Amino acid sequence: MRSIYFVLFLALFASSCKSEKVQQFEHAGGTFSLALNNEPSTHIPRNVTDYYSSTVLMQINECLVGMDPKTTKIIPKLAKEWTISDNGKIYEFTLRENVYFHDHEAFSSLNDRLMTTDDVITTFEMGCKKDEKGNTPATYAYMLKSLVKGADDYHNGKAKSIKGITANGNKIKFELLHEDHNFLYKLAYITASIVSKKMIDANAEGDAIGTGPFKYAKYEKGEQPAIILTKNEDYYLKDEEGNALPYLDSLVFYIQSRKLEQLDMFETGKTDLIVGLPTSRITRMLEGRIQDFNSKPPKLVLANNPLLESNYYVFNMNDPRFKDPRVRKAFNYAINKEAIGREILRNQYSELGYYGITPPVSKTLKGYDFAKIREKGFSYDPDLARKLLAEAGYPNGEGFGSVELRYNINDTHSAVADEVSKQIFQVLGININIDGSTFEQLNLDGETGNGDIFRLGWSADYPNPETFLMNFYGKFVPEDSTARSSINKSRYRNPIFDEYYTKATEASKITDQLKYFNQAEVALMDNPPIIPLWYTGDIEITYSRVRNFHFNAINIFDFTRVYLKDWTEEEYEEHMAQKKG
Repeated sequence: MRSIYFVLFLALFASSCKSEKVQQFEHAGGTFSLALNNEPSTHIPRNVTDYYSSTVLMQINECLVGMDPKTTKIIPKLAKEWTISDNGKIYEFTLRENVYFHDHEAFSSLNDRLMTTDDVITTFEMGCKKDEKGNTPATYAYMLKSLVKGADDYHNGKAKSIKGITANGNKIKFELLHEDHNFLYKLAYITASIVSKKMIDANAEGDAIGTGPFKYAKYEKGEQPAIILTKNEDYYLKDEEGNALPYLDSLVFYIQSRKLEQLDMFETGKTDLIVGLPTSRITRMLEGRIQDFNSKPPKLVLANNPLLESNYYVFNMNDPRFKDPRVRKAFNYAINKEAIGREILRNQYSELGYYGITPPVSKTLKGYDFAKIREKGFSYDPDLARKLLAEAGYPNGEGFGSVELRYNINDTHSAVADEVSKQIFQVLGININIDGSTFEQLNLDGETGNGDIFRLGWSADYPNPETFLMNFYGKFVPEDSTARSSINKSRYRNPIFDEYYTKATEASKITDQLKYFNQAEVALMDNPPIIPLWYTGDIEITYSRVRNFHFNAINIFDFTRVYLKDWTEEEYEEHMAQKKG
């Protein structure tokens, strides 16, 4: 079992800590390590729009409610209970009374660190305000806009507070303009996590201070950068036996974009988890180490479940060439996804991109009609692709000019970009200039429209089509064409799509909501701003000593109850017998 001594040394000197001693779990301690493809883009929750920031900050910050990592159902977090009015428009949350923010010099005492309703109110007010550059926080765009009463007026500077978010004692009330079946899930996402008013007042939000099970310790530079988190000794939750949570002493997130390097780190024991295998090593890893998976107890544990994650290219709709849907359909029909799946992904996916933006995971998105969307999907049809392009006025690509394709560099995305550029040239005669960059630069290019086509990926924030379709809602496009568009990066506007999307968000029945979202996605693919490529089905492997770690379709990682302990043969046999029983 590994430990990081300098991190634990820092923990000994934490100031302003609660003095009470808490019972410890007998297997508590140790370090869990994993690799992320990219660095988090921000430490401020209300600005999170990427998976990497979310994964790290969800260990540090918490929301009023959370998601169970095993079932993805809503569970209490900073709020111990809540009520919902009969009409579904009023939510009232009762805050816990023993929650403290992590220690920081901005706090003068232990009592100063106590979470209050002021922190909750200020969190959502800041999440509703434009920043000094005029950018809109993700909190407003994802969950407050046109939903919480008074949020739009506050955002536009017409009110001094958000009318629909009020406090009374230790209770917080949200009043909605209309019923929203996903509101609790939106409150469970990182952009709704509660930050300290004192940290905001001290202009110190970038220091990553939250109430979560782990504290930000340091960023370790060097050949292998790493973000290091340590146990929050003042964490309010305990397990069923009264033991302190979390069990682990520390978490380490290594930043490594190369999958081969990630696999080497895993195989040498430097990390405890790998998500997605380098395509060149899949056979060697799975077949060459079959005994490690099949022994009793096993050394390695494998999961290979479909994820709610889409990989796609998006068109810049400000480019006059792409305003014609025939051009966008021609690009879709020109791409041989079977070749990409076979030759580049090596079948490491759940489905190829023959649907829409929403991954076809029927087990999780029950009641959603993927068959209707499949009817509008695009298979490889080079003759039809050329015909559509000619009808749009560009026979054999004549007069079209070249296209700038932006993507973030890693083994897979680089190979896919190269293959797509070859296929488009072979079928349509259009030259694609591929331009690889960092993830941060790609995100900026997408938001500012610096390019013609962008590689994007989207992971679900909660198990509902809305979390994918919102990326193409016309109301998320800024009126100023030069302003950054953080959500709807394609700047796509489709009145038919918007009509169904709005009906879905305001539907009083979940069945009606899914029906309208389904119609919206059919309209989206009938006039496509995207090229769906594949839906993620990454192979995920951990060492068997990792206990209480759960994979889920949303790929949220919760390490609160994770601990490390090798299995004995007897213990493992008993464990398997209980599972079968």
